[in-house]
Amino acid sequence: MSTSQLDQLKQMTTVVADTGDFESMQIYHPQDATTNPSLILQAVGKPQYLPLVQQAIAEFKSSALSGSALTAAIIDRVLVLFGLEILKIVPGRVSTEVDARLSFDTAGTLAKARHLIGAYEAAGHSRERVLIKVASTWEGIRAAEILEKEGIHCNLTLLFSFAQAVACAEAGVQLISPFVGRILDWHKAATGKDYQGADDPGVQSVRAIYNHYKKFGYRTEVMGASFRNKGEILALAGCDLLTISPALLGELQACDEPVTAQLTPAAAAQSDSPRLHLDEKAFRYALNEDAMATEKTAQGIRNFAADVVKLETLVASMLG
Repeated sequence: MSTSQLDQLKQMTTVVADTGDFESMQIYHPQDATTNPSLILQAVGKPQYLPLVQQAIAEFKSSALSGSALTAAIIDRVLVLFGLEILKIVPGRVSTEVDARLSFDTAGTLAKARHLIGAYEAAGHSRERVLIKVASTWEGIRAAEILEKEGIHCNLTLLFSFAQAVACAEAGVQLISPFVGRILDWHKAATGKDYQGADDPGVQSVRAIYNHYKKFGYRTEVMGASFRNKGEILALAGCDLLTISPALLGELQACDEPVTAQLTPAAAAQSDSPRLHLDEKAFRYALNEDAMATEKTAQGIRNFAADVVKLETLVASMLG
């Protein structure tokens, strides 16, 4: 009997579902799951998920909170309720994202992360099963460094550059999510070229980060994210984790062609990656020199923030 590419991939990489859709998680049996404001917004647009929003509203409607404070509390509760449902399905971890509008606010990120973890723990889940998603800004990385020392593990998202990856590793964060597909998008728009497999600039970015981490013994996990096609995923087989949309999980499940590990610690040890240290000035300059990373990080923060506002508008309308 032939083995699907998805099952082959699971033998060498931890497969994570990139969705807020519980039904697809039950089909593909991922180890972990990641969410973000955009995915939650998509999910609550479906009738089967609206009761979670209604539950959050019911829990807070009679509280002393009002206005924006009430709406924010409800949104936080919606994120956690989705996470709690996901933890019933996946055996591993769920990633829950801090409000993108806090991307340049270290203190605000710390407060929000601690609040979210507290809500999971109040529901009976260990913080070991939750990753707090934080944007890979200098302020976000500094917040994550503090949170990790408190045992609150972080998933640094909206990561597009080697500089961001190095800073995350030096801060001791649990996991990073390099956005493969969005890097590809930028280069295709900039050059007019198409890229496939190992030639994909997003794939090359993750390969360089993985090799650097393994060569120098950083404990930070690398999770490729934001894939545009199956070829990108297969070109990163062997990466610590890959977070994959339901559509691409379905393509992998439907194909039984062989999958070969493309990333290995042994090969990484032979790479020519130099050790690098970045203080704040060096980090900001390196990021500024990378037009793609600068533009995509800013765009990602804006888009996630806009979807949080849409969620707030939905909740406000339901509050009447």
